[in-house]
Amino acid sequence: MRGSPGSMTVLRPRSAAEAVILCAKHPGCLPLAGGTDLMVLWNMGELNGRRILDLSGVAEWRAVRKTAAGLRVGALATHAELRDDAFVRREFPLLVQAAAAVGAAQIQNRGTLGGNIANASPAGDTFPALAVYEAQIRVVSAKGERVIPFSEFFAGVKKTNLAPGELVSEIEFPFPPSRPRRQLFRKVGTRAAMAISKTVAAGLLWLGPDHRVRELRFALGSMAPTVRRLRAVEEFARGKRLTTEVTAQACNLMSQDVCPIDDVRSTAEYRLRVSQNILAAFLLG
Repeated sequence: MRGSPGSMTVLRPRSAAEAVILCAKHPGCLPLAGGTDLMVLWNMGELNGRRILDLSGVAEWRAVRKTAAGLRVGALATHAELRDDAFVRREFPLLVQAAAAVGAAQIQNRGTLGGNIANASPAGDTFPALAVYEAQIRVVSAKGERVIPFSEFFAGVKKTNLAPGELVSEIEFPFPPSRPRRQLFRKVGTRAAMAISKTVAAGLLWLGPDHRVRELRFALGSMAPTVRRLRAVEEFARGKRLTTEVTAQACNLMSQDVCPIDDVRSTAEYRLRVSQNILAAFLLG
């Protein structure tokens, strides 16, 4: 243990407007959403003396709602709320499956989607689903509001492209162009629950009337510093019938999109082989 829990200053805004003001007034403050990761750091003594911006009282950022364009999820919506929402279950099932794979029930009840995104772990269980749904991250600051495509949000391990003073307020999910023929979420870890991913995958597949690929979206987490869409694989598959030979070629292209590492959880070889097997099973149906 590198330290022991100590004192910290906690700011508690009661509205989104107040949160933005406090964030601007106190540069370097650390936003707190669900706290499932932050409290681990506090217990290790790594937040002693830090100023914490506790967002739990910002009710505006808790809503999960249907819109004409799709789904809007407040940054403070929990994984359990997503998991249990009837509309999300019907229209965005991969998000539901991903939320149900995050830790155990206690983590799902406390952890938030916005906090998970801002934490920027390479192994975020929800991230492949957000990637294939082509989510948009809405952020706010004293300078105004902007939308960041999810594909552009991460800058590396535990790093984002948020500017100083910006807070994640909402995540937008546009409706897919039509209902996919196949959908996939798969997490591979040491155990069935409460395990950090060795690899985590999400996929959407649309086929034309001639059984050729109209569109493929496939993303992997825990395989690179940030979540990755398999762009080379997707481009290769477009317009092709998914024969055994085409599927094998697509799987071989995976290494152009991701370069997994050896670490304490797994080896690069295992990660790549298992991810290729997941992709093959998805494409062959």
